[in-house]
Amino acid sequence: MSRLDWNREGLIWPHRDASTFIEVGKARWHVQRMGAGPPLLLLHGTGASVHSWRGLMPLLAQNYTVIAPDLPRHAFTQGHDAYAMSLPAMAREVSALLDALEVEPAAIIGHSAGAAVALQLALDHAYAGPIVGLNAALRPFPGALAQIFPAVAKTLFANPLVPRIFTGSIDLVGGAERFLWRSTHSRIEAGGLACYRTLLKHPGHAGGALAMMANWDLPTLRTRMGEVANPVLLLHGGNDPAIPPEWARDAQGWLPNARLELLPGLGHLAHEEDPDKAAALIAGFLAGTS
Repeated sequence: MSRLDWNREGLIWPHRDASTFIEVGKARWHVQRMGAGPPLLLLHGTGASVHSWRGLMPLLAQNYTVIAPDLPRHAFTQGHDAYAMSLPAMAREVSALLDALEVEPAAIIGHSAGAAVALQLALDHAYAGPIVGLNAALRPFPGALAQIFPAVAKTLFANPLVPRIFTGSIDLVGGAERFLWRSTHSRIEAGGLACYRTLLKHPGHAGGALAMMANWDLPTLRTRMGEVANPVLLLHGGNDPAIPPEWARDAQGWLPNARLELLPGLGHLAHEEDPDKAAALIAGFLAGTS
C-alpha cells in the first residue's frame, strides 16, 4: 500500500525544519526534535501524527528537548510489520527508537492511545518517570464490546480495500472538518485541519490506524494498571465524545499515583485547541515531580 511522501504531502507539515528520519532495523522513523534541556517524549494517538503537537511542542521546547515520532505505520514512519502493532509491540518499537537516539525521557506525554503506549513503556521497559495522559484512551469498551470492536477492526484490516473505501468516504460524510468535529468535538485551525485532511484521505495511513486498532488490547493493560508506580497526570477535555470524562475518572482510580484535571469546553484534541493551557498544566506537574 502506498505511503505518504515527505517531499509531496509533507510539504505542509508544521515544524518541517525540526524533522529527521531515523533508521532502526527495517523501520524508518519520522521524528521531530526541538528545544534544549531534559528530554520529553511526545506520543500521538491512533490515526494522528507529529503534527498534533504543532502548538504544544514550541511551548515545551522553551525548557525541554522535545522529541516527537510518528508512531509505527503512521504518517511518515514506514517499514514496521503490519502484524506487530499490538500495544506491547508498539512500546517495544518505541523503546528501540529511544535506544537508537540514546535518549532516556525525563517525562512522557501521550495523547489518547499514546498514553497507553506510555504506560506500557513503564510496565515493560522500566520507564519510571512522570507520565501525562492527554484525553488518555485507557478504558476498555464495556462488556461484550471489548471483544466485538477488536474483532471488527481485525476483519476490516484483513480486507485491503477497506482503507481505500474509508478514505474515499471522508467527503461523503462532510469532509475532514465535519468528521473531526463529530468524532472529537474540537475546533482547530486551518493548518491542523489540512494535515488531518491529508491523513484521513490517504489509504496507507488509514491502514496503519486500522492495524493499530485491530491489535490493541486495553483489557490486558487494565489488569496491570495497578503496577504502574509512575506519577501520572490525566488532562481531559470535558466535551470529549470519544472518551467521556467518566471513563477518565475510572482510569484515575485504577492508577495508584494519578490525578485528573478536566478542561471545560474542550474536546478530544484539547491540547491542539488550547496548547497554552496544556503547556502550563504540564509544566506545573513536571515541576512538582522533579
